[in-house]
Amino acid sequence: MSMQNIDWALWRSFLAILRESSLSGAARALDVAHPTVRRHLDELEARLGAPLFVRSPSGLVATDLALSLREAAQTMESAAYLLLRAASAESGAVAGAVRIAASEIIGVEVLPPILSALKARHPGLSFELTLGNSIEDVLRHDADIAVRMTRPAQEGLVARKLGLVPLGLYAHESWIARHGEPVSLVDLIGSGFLIGYDRDPGIIRALAALGLHAAPTDFGFRSDSDLAQLAALRSGLGVGLCQHSIAARDPKLRRVLPAFTHALEMWLVTHPNLRDARRVRATLDGLAAGLTDYIDAPAHNP
Repeated sequence: MSMQNIDWALWRSFLAILRESSLSGAARALDVAHPTVRRHLDELEARLGAPLFVRSPSGLVATDLALSLREAAQTMESAAYLLLRAASAESGAVAGAVRIAASEIIGVEVLPPILSALKARHPGLSFELTLGNSIEDVLRHDADIAVRMTRPAQEGLVARKLGLVPLGLYAHESWIARHGEPVSLVDLIGSGFLIGYDRDPGIIRALAALGLHAAPTDFGFRSDSDLAQLAALRSGLGVGLCQHSIAARDPKLRRVLPAFTHALEMWLVTHPNLRDARRVRATLDGLAAGLTDYIDAPAHNP
């Protein structure tokens, strides 16, 4: 096995094949010619002295060797992206790409106007936004900045708590017109109109903390997508949790059972090696100001 000086381009094609399960898919993802990906794979397998993929009816299947190399190759990929983002900023200028990780709700409903204001102040900045509820590994540079709704568990990160984001139970006025306002959480749980998560038991644990038992079958709509839950709430499918500031944007959303309160911590997180980079510092400051204003915004339809 000759591992000396293997070109990063070979590993880049390797990762693309892993993700796409085909040479043609990898070529499209990388925007390169199909023969280029084929050549990269052939060369990498020759250097390693073993096959990385075998053909199957469903596409290329990774060998055990390929799977064992995936994590290290992904680490190389993260480092390569970090180099590109750092190199994209001109010396002394607030410019370059900043990769931000956030939940679906924050990324879609909250961040766009904040990033727009940041872009107006610093036209040289560009943003890469990755959405999901999984925790991005800032230590591995999967993101420059993460907006997290829970206290970071990883050590070695720079983390700033911005405050608590209050939530309540809401329903669309059309749902209330059909079913009336629920009079208690017990009645709501038994109604079959709760909106909640599918595989994530978070809301069930929150109800259990109040001494209330709920099972997955008590939810009339279940999805692990926060955006799908919000869409269901806005369409009158049932009653669900919503951040007050988001609910306030829709005059047809009404708060129900106001005695029920919940809050999520909001944190800004970055890697200590990045906090003094001009592009990251400017983005951190802009996000902190914008998100703090969002947290402090009054709810207009409590």
